Amino acid sequence: MTIRKLILETGEVFEGQAFGSDKGSEGEVVFTTGMTGYQETLSDPSFCGQIVTMTYPLIGNYGVNRDDFETISPAIKGFVIHELAKAPSNFRSEGTLDDYFKEKDIPGIEGVDTRKLTRLIRNEGAVKGYLSAAGEEVNVEEVVSRLRHTTFPTNQVAQVSTKSAYPSPGRGNRVVLIDFGMKHGILRELNKRDCDVIVVPYNTTAKEILAYHPDGIMLSNGPGNPRDVPEAIETIKELVGKVPIFGICLGQQLFGLACGAKTFKLKFGHRGANHPVKDLRTGRTELTSQNHGYAIDSDSLEGTDLEVTHVALNDGTCEGLRHKKYPIFTVQYHPEASPGPEDPNHLFDEFMELMNNNGREEQKQHA
Repeated sequence: MTIRKLILETGEVFEGQAFGSDKGSEGEVVFTTGMTGYQETLSDPSFCGQIVTMTYPLIGNYGVNRDDFETISPAIKGFVIHELAKAPSNFRSEGTLDDYFKEKDIPGIEGVDTRKLTRLIRNEGAVKGYLSAAGEEVNVEEVVSRLRHTTFPTNQVAQVSTKSAYPSPGRGNRVVLIDFGMKHGILRELNKRDCDVIVVPYNTTAKEILAYHPDGIMLSNGPGNPRDVPEAIETIKELVGKVPIFGICLGQQLFGLACGAKTFKLKFGHRGANHPVKDLRTGRTELTSQNHGYAIDSDSLEGTDLEVTHVALNDGTCEGLRHKKYPIFTVQYHPEASPGPEDPNHLFDEFMELMNNNGREEQKQHA
């Protein structure tokens, strides 16, 4: 196989074998800890602009299939693994990871000591990196210097959001889903509950959203720094108090900013399918699927109308919010899973109940 290198801005060089696309690529190097679910991971829009390291050593062993993608066009910049399975075995498999990456023009590298790389990221934080083109002769010093002076684009949400509104029809509650980089799993969960969903672009105005007469609004997950999407923050400010709202991941961060909270960047993020979260309302602990590099600063909630409902047991960070006055709640993790445990899937039912209760209150007011 052809040699490929992963060069980090810290000066570390990891050599391995190229697979997928022959091109080179730059991005933020992060790691995710899921033992399965690599197909959902590589197609999660929240990884836009990132080179993703899988900590589990054998990847590709069950191939790829048509059903497990979270978006049609993956937005990752590269894939780093220890060992690539060349002959996948699964009754659902329709091809290899290598062939898929070639088709989507995504570079990958195998043969890397991913444990060493993960420890480096845990110590240094997420770092910028360059995946060399297959067989490329690289001047490491020049690449390191370039990476240290590189500023990556901040328009990731604009890259992965839908460009125009579209319906996913149902006969139940109407939900306007604001797409900041939506995983298809969120839409599937709403469809399961017969919601009449209208997916809209990230920069849709509050006036346009309310013109659909929604019973509820969903704020989706998405990539990047929430402060890079100021138009969304302003839109959410105008929507608060109008109809029930449920936010997921980036949706929580944007909602928090809209209500006066602050966000901060985590050292190396929460990414994986095995993160324990405690629900402060019930005392119950659930395993969750997560993928985010920013979080709500719990100390900044003083003086706002928000309260923390969930916390991460690994580091104590905020994993859920509730508005004290209006029917709005958000979580930092992924209740739709895809991949991961489905412990918190009941949150979609809580959202349904909020919409149903709000509808009954409106009927009483007009009676």
